[in-house]
Amino acid sequence: MFNDREDAALQLAARLAHRPLKDPVVLGIPRGGLVTGAILARELGAELDVVLSRKLRAPYQPELAIGAIGEDGEVYLADYASRVLEGMTGYIHEERRYQTAEIERRKQLFRAVRPPAEVAGRSVIVTDDGIATGSTMLAALHVLKARQPHEVIVAVPVAPPETLELIAPHCDHVECLLAPDYMGAIGAFYRDFKQVEDETVVRLLRESLAKPGKPAPGAS
Repeated sequence: MFNDREDAALQLAARLAHRPLKDPVVLGIPRGGLVTGAILARELGAELDVVLSRKLRAPYQPELAIGAIGEDGEVYLADYASRVLEGMTGYIHEERRYQTAEIERRKQLFRAVRPPAEVAGRSVIVTDDGIATGSTMLAALHVLKARQPHEVIVAVPVAPPETLELIAPHCDHVECLLAPDYMGAIGAFYRDFKQVEDETVVRLLRESLAKPGKPAPGAS
């Protein structure tokens, strides 16, 4: 159990502090991942930026992800998506259109403050406040692959073992503090899990540009 996102991020930073990093950059998945990411970036002496991806929601069960879409437009669908969508012709196209529009809205908002960080040849840490199905993280990792980072590290406070196994082949290292057999809601692992607004993401991005992180041990 974590007190809040800041508490979880400090514990993650301690795990990563002695790992050799090459000109590190932390990419948070909005919105909650930016709170986690801001602390990681500060503690590890890294740049902070966003990577945009959105889950594709199951019909009638918006909390259930059946896949995700990245800012590059690529769609990842979970293995069980076809069963959930059986007989619902056209649903996935409408959901994709909706989430693409939301990615574009966020891109315009966040990129007005923070142009995309260059990640080629650098250690990239991708973070969120937790992972459930892994769809959103996988879409984010797909976006990064084309940008040729030196290495990609996934750092999250909590995720179920099967999701960690799903993600591991798509990155160089996974750092996770808690891996419960039964996941449930991510918020159940936090005492304080208040909603993060767009304004908070904008503020954190702006502050990170004004206040670079402290040098991290082993960073190059």
